[in-house]
Amino acid sequence: MTANFLKTAFGAATVVAAGMIVASCVAPQPAPEQVESSRPTVTYKYHNDEELIQVNQRAATFCNQYNFAPRPESLSNDPDGSKVAVFECVPSSMPAPQPPMNPNLIYNYRTDQELLNASRSAQIYCMNIGSQQVISNIVTNTDGSRTVTFQCRR
Repeated sequence: MTANFLKTAFGAATVVAAGMIVASCVAPQPAPEQVESSRPTVTYKYHNDEELIQVNQRAATFCNQYNFAPRPESLSNDPDGSKVAVFECVPSSMPAPQPPMNPNLIYNYRTDQELLNASRSAQIYCMNIGSQQVISNIVTNTDGSRTVTFQCRR
């Protein structure tokens, strides 16, 4: 009787152990979960309007390696007197608010952000006609505003 009892107990234990193994294989495991993600960013120091336009073009080149387009994230002043522009690279297909197109490529501006918007608008216009944009002139107006003129070049 003890032998039969041991056989039954051993058999039951084997069935329970096998069931636990099967259950652990079948039991749903939690899916991998993303805990952090960030887009590439690039930061530049600049000192004047001409350099800000160059910085915008360099950000476009930087972001292009990811098939992204630059979007100004922040503009600030550094304690050393220079200015800092931080660009976030965003998917090119993501529509960003665009300033109105100006086919004459002449823009009045007062702030660095307005100059970036003008440069971006000129870049888009020139790209749409198959050209690369280059700056031709920045002048300061008597009212304190400035005017930038862009030219499309092949």
